[in-house]
Amino acid sequence: MSTNVMEAVKVTENTAIMKGLVYQGPGEKKWMDVPKPKILAPTDAVVKILKTTICGTDLHILKGDVPTVTKGRVLGHEGVGIIEEIGTAVNNFKKGDHVLISCITSCGKCEYCKKQMYSHCEDGGWILGHLIDGTQAGFVRIPHADNSLYKIPAGANEEAMVMLSDILPTGHEIGVINGTVKPGDTIAIIGAGPIGMSALLTAQFYSPSKIIMVDMDENRLAVAKTFGATHTINPTKDDVAKLIAKETKDGVDVAIEAVGIPQTFDICQEIIRPGGHIANVGVHGKSVDLQLQKLWIQNITITTGLVNTNTTPMLLKTVESNGISPEKLITHRFKFDQIMDAYEVFGNAAREKAIKVIIGD
Repeated sequence: MSTNVMEAVKVTENTAIMKGLVYQGPGEKKWMDVPKPKILAPTDAVVKILKTTICGTDLHILKGDVPTVTKGRVLGHEGVGIIEEIGTAVNNFKKGDHVLISCITSCGKCEYCKKQMYSHCEDGGWILGHLIDGTQAGFVRIPHADNSLYKIPAGANEEAMVMLSDILPTGHEIGVINGTVKPGDTIAIIGAGPIGMSALLTAQFYSPSKIIMVDMDENRLAVAKTFGATHTINPTKDDVAKLIAKETKDGVDVAIEAVGIPQTFDICQEIIRPGGHIANVGVHGKSVDLQLQKLWIQNITITTGLVNTNTTPMLLKTVESNGISPEKLITHRFKFDQIMDAYEVFGNAAREKAIKVIIGD
């Protein structure tokens, strides 16, 4: 046996191993052995994952829409768990604490963090499952733990907490808040997936008069009705713009794009009224056709964004007080060793009648 081989075996024997869902390049993923994370900086924590989930962004990564994700990356940016180890500079948490993992890592000190633009943290932002290994694994390293974790109240519903990692604050901040939803508004949400449903749930904080949900999946439209949608439209059966023209004076006040494809952005441009607001939430992998020659004269505002999670504390209190029940978005549950099946179900949501899946022990 050569020295190199012997050294490799020694490293393998001394390296703690866990299972993780690893990106292997566009269209390829594998549930495989990977090194267990270690504390790399005094502000780090290592968290044992109890429950995680799959995001639409993970599907975009697998399609090759996010080229900054490199081969070998453990995916995932959502979850709850128990702190296994902390760095010497972590002050707000201790080993054994039950925590919610934010999809956004924030140092709390840089220029962007001081503006609550945590998504653009100069030493963080969306890095989990993107630039560093993520949560679809046995353990995950969380940089800047004091600012990137939240204590879970005793007795809280863990599955509801997972929805607070990403989708609920994303729908609320980038869809509802950026879209400036106000009492009495008529709003349309294009896409009844997890993000669209999260926008639907949190839009009701602001008392819009009508919430129109648009999706090609009849099952999701039926669920949207139970969550508070006043109207539903299936674009495979009806002309969305014509139906909304009949239902409104001259379009909707707020159009929330929650899919991330050119066709759904086109719908938003067609149905927005003068003075209205298009809030783009979807992750776009291709350019869209911006109809600026039509929109400029209508005083339209268009916003985009990556979630900052600055509303997570408020949403946590709202869920804790039963103001909303995001666990109702969960349709399927899997064990960790069934994660490949979970991806198959989530990637074929219409066929499987899936909205959000939970993966856990």
